[in-house]
Amino acid sequence: MFSMCLSSVYADDHADLSFQTGLRSILQDYNRKIQLKSSSTLPITLAEMKSSTFTVKRPFSISHSSVDSKEMKKFQLLAHKWWDEEGEYAALHSMNDIRVPFIRDSLLSMSSNYHLGSPLSGIKILDVGCGGGLLSEPLGRLGASVTGIDPVEDNIRTADRHKSFDPILAKRIQYKSSSLEEIVEESMETFDVIVASEVVEHVADLETFIKCCSQVLKPEGSLFITTINKTQLSYILGIVVAEKIMDIVPEGTHEWEKFVPPEELEHILESYGFSVKTVNGMLYNPLSGSWSWMESTSLNYAVHAVKSGAWEQSHPTDTPSETDIQQRSATAGTAGTVPDVTV
Repeated sequence: MFSMCLSSVYADDHADLSFQTGLRSILQDYNRKIQLKSSSTLPITLAEMKSSTFTVKRPFSISHSSVDSKEMKKFQLLAHKWWDEEGEYAALHSMNDIRVPFIRDSLLSMSSNYHLGSPLSGIKILDVGCGGGLLSEPLGRLGASVTGIDPVEDNIRTADRHKSFDPILAKRIQYKSSSLEEIVEESMETFDVIVASEVVEHVADLETFIKCCSQVLKPEGSLFITTINKTQLSYILGIVVAEKIMDIVPEGTHEWEKFVPPEELEHILESYGFSVKTVNGMLYNPLSGSWSWMESTSLNYAVHAVKSGAWEQSHPTDTPSETDIQQRSATAGTAGTVPDVTV
């Protein structure tokens, strides 16, 4: 659900020598364990961790569904722990310190309407993979009308129970046990904003997921994604160190093959009519329990993309009538230019 980078020095070319020595020792010990189990070894060096990217392809899915049943089982077991701020989801709690302002400020920069005290008032947000509501609630407190969906029913029960303690949130937030695909037909171009935070690295079919986001998002609507890059560094820190060596998160929480390079995500977004506005690197420091922004996207990163209204125009679903064509031709001849065509 999140990449457990262990300190800002991990991504720093001028990392403390003692840290590098300690990390190298850990990796060498791990490699020796691997050698005892297998004839192959991982190509792990500090230089490779910083500069290389694996070339393993994303698992191919023919399900046409973004829901991965194996992922559901993982989070089913942790459904009762969402609001334990010192438990398995501690890093997600602290991530709100940067992801909520990122969403808020990005939206306010695109709008001239500002409601004092409720800056997101009037905005309809879909929180996909909402879990226990860790992100839905602060967005609701900013005035947004939030719909949170998650395929794990126990997650939704946890989210519903927690919001019930606040009468204001109880009115502003609604939760539903559902996949994104299941709400597409009833929610075409319904939402102003979609947030998918620490979700896309768990979906079965990334293209289907982004396509469905485009379908339920209004033209000029915003999509916010936070996720994990696919690099050797993210493999070592997010899986080997965090899961296999230090037991920071349960083993099996992440599948490195499903991590998403920002270039791949941008390409898919653009192919479904999105314009990528921002890509920011993110870093978690467990020593302080805090997140910060950084220039590098080698570990975690956040994306803000906007759905283009012109995309639907270039992919029409209805054939214009002969009268429409004649009227447009006449207008074009009068004005001397080809007019914008809205179908």
